[in-house]
Amino acid sequence: MQTQFTPQQLAEPDTATSEKIIRSCVHCGFCTATCPTYLLLGDELDSPRGRIYLMKEMLEQGGPPAASTVKHVDRCLSCLSCMTTCPSGVNYMHLVDHARAYIEEHHVRPAPERALRRLLSAVLTRPGLFRLSLRLAKLGRPLAGWLPGRLKGMAALAPASVPAPDPAERARVFPAQGPRKARVALLAGCAQPVLAPQINAAAIRLLNRLGVEVVTAQGAGCCGSLPHHLGHKERAQALARADIAAWTAEVEGEGLDAIVVTASGCGTTVKDYGFMFRDDPQWADRAARVSALARDVSEVLADFQPAADAPQRGLRVAYHSACSLQHGQGLRAGPQRLLQAAGFTVLEPAEGHICCGSAGTYNLLQPQIAGQLRDRKVARLEAVAPDVIATGNIGCMTQIAAGTGVPVVHTVELLDWAAGGPAPARLGTREFSAPE
Repeated sequence: MQTQFTPQQLAEPDTATSEKIIRSCVHCGFCTATCPTYLLLGDELDSPRGRIYLMKEMLEQGGPPAASTVKHVDRCLSCLSCMTTCPSGVNYMHLVDHARAYIEEHHVRPAPERALRRLLSAVLTRPGLFRLSLRLAKLGRPLAGWLPGRLKGMAALAPASVPAPDPAERARVFPAQGPRKARVALLAGCAQPVLAPQINAAAIRLLNRLGVEVVTAQGAGCCGSLPHHLGHKERAQALARADIAAWTAEVEGEGLDAIVVTASGCGTTVKDYGFMFRDDPQWADRAARVSALARDVSEVLADFQPAADAPQRGLRVAYHSACSLQHGQGLRAGPQRLLQAAGFTVLEPAEGHICCGSAGTYNLLQPQIAGQLRDRKVARLEAVAPDVIATGNIGCMTQIAAGTGVPVVHTVELLDWAAGGPAPARLGTREFSAPE
């Protein structure tokens, strides 16, 4: 695709990078076949190819972007399915991230919109504040049906109860059982430990059982993914720097074999720290080292092949591959293989490459589109008649669970259970019979 950037514009590093990405697009249109918003809305401007044109014009022209451009970029899920499909290797992720930061800098949103985005960026990234907000939201659940638009969707997604904090939220060391084979840092995260602390607890138990020492580093917290995708660049980078500093201290102290992430949306961002700080002489090297160490929990477990001490062979598991895992990190078959090795019957529903509509804060900011995608995803998952739905991202778990009665759990919860840990609480007391 031809561009018309000026030399002055190309002197800006982010614009220079985006220009190279835009030029790599041959506007073939393959991406339209797998773009969730294009499949739903049928509008070329709600496809990756259409958005690339809009972002190109916005960056070339400079100044405030057109309202229509903001609308169509806001509708992008950042599911990155287009990157998996693209035969030209267009890095749409880096382009749309730059476009979002540009929009936040040059576009004045209506006051309620600005307030909501700032609220999400502030609350979701602070576990204590998020936990308090959920307890307050619980009080308002009986009124959810009378709330307008986005507030109704936010109230509906609030859990009926808020779990107690887990020890993994605090900086501490969880020693390996038996001889130590590896030492890893675990990203405690922000929203996940509030909504589902059992995920990190299961990961720690399973890794410890495999001889892996797990540390939750002092000073590490939110990875910055949520504000990053809102275009809040400074907030995102401040959070990322805190994590980089905390993990670098561990690397330079007792050392780390990996940085383990149990939320795939966070993992995609942490693995991109090297790019995010590429032009920052103070942080570039440390960020690159952290990105090189970052691994999804399924990648680490694949190295150790956990034994199935208590295989649940009667359990039919519909596996939902989170977009951030299959498209963002390119990890597509590993989790399924781990579940199969643990004795589960793994079912892969149709349209496994299509987003569920969670996408960070997307289901809060674009509830109508997100709701349509959730219903579409739930229909495909329920069609295979599963006993349980498993996925590797807390956002997907929350989104899918809001539309189905089938229990939704994290993959690592099932793997921990099969290796001798407790059964996932969301399975309740139901019994599963072994196959004949």
